Amino acid sequence: MSAAPARGRAARAVDRLARNRAVRAIGLHPVIARPGYWFATAAGVTWGALLGGFRISRRGGVIVCAGLPRWAFGRGGTTIGAAYLTHDNLRESVLEHEAVHRAQWKKYGLAFIPLYLAAGQDARTNRFEVEAGLDKGGYR
Repeated sequence: MSAAPARGRAARAVDRLARNRAVRAIGLHPVIARPGYWFATAAGVTWGALLGGFRISRRGGVIVCAGLPRWAFGRGGTTIGAAYLTHDNLRESVLEHEAVHRAQWKKYGLAFIPLYLAAGQDARTNRFEVEAGLDKGGYR
């Protein structure tokens, strides 16, 4: 059995869970999701501050942690909770893209992690990247 079919089954299972009314009503309720968002933000800011030499600012609706080594985040930058981790990718359009990811984290809390992974690696078909704007995120 290859990894692709197993990955597909996992993605479909997470998708089914995300569409389930009871799961959404309970798991995505702000009382459940917000603490996950706060935890993710605290973890992101801590990681970014320590690895980026405490170069932290607030820009475009996100907490920007800049100056991180390039191995410390994905692609040009990664948003964890409200924290955007990057080396120097600070274009206005990118910050707008990352602000949408911040809002997604706020809505889904820690459930955002499996939902994002289930949406797939290809940004062009990942619903979270599409919603954030492929052009703004530098995917086109």
